[in-house]
Amino acid sequence: MNKVFLVGRLTRDFDVRYGASNNAVARSSLAVDRQFTNQNGEREADFINIVAFGNRAETMKKYLVKGSQIAISGRIQTGSYDGTDGKKVYTTDVVVDEFQFLDSKSSREANSSTTTSAPSDVTPYDFSDNSSNIEPDPFKDFGDKIEVDDSDLPF
Repeated sequence: MNKVFLVGRLTRDFDVRYGASNNAVARSSLAVDRQFTNQNGEREADFINIVAFGNRAETMKKYLVKGSQIAISGRIQTGSYDGTDGKKVYTTDVVVDEFQFLDSKSSREANSSTTTSAPSDVTPYDFSDNSSNIEPDPFKDFGDKIEVDDSDLPF
């Protein structure tokens, strides 16, 4: 099984390119904090390359900017190519299958100086290819709404 779940912040805006069949490919990287601190008491982060395809790539480019906090699920994909110097270059990416906005709409608007923010009718529930089959929120009758402040998160 090859399944990855990550929560982090984008380290740069998405770079979108189009393949021969006009299929969008969006690339960025995600800063994901480690759960422990180093000897100086500081948290370290891993910077993980992510890639999305098709409509998902275009949606991520349209609504997410550097610093946006997102959750993704996907799979690890490795590859290699010959660099300009003739040496073999190995790559590891997480291919995004699903993602969710974790920032509030106002946060996205504040971070969005060059990108259009998400419209109010976009829900942070599910952006998979089968979004027409979205199930109702299983936690809607669970109790009081839980508010989580950015300062409560480890990243």
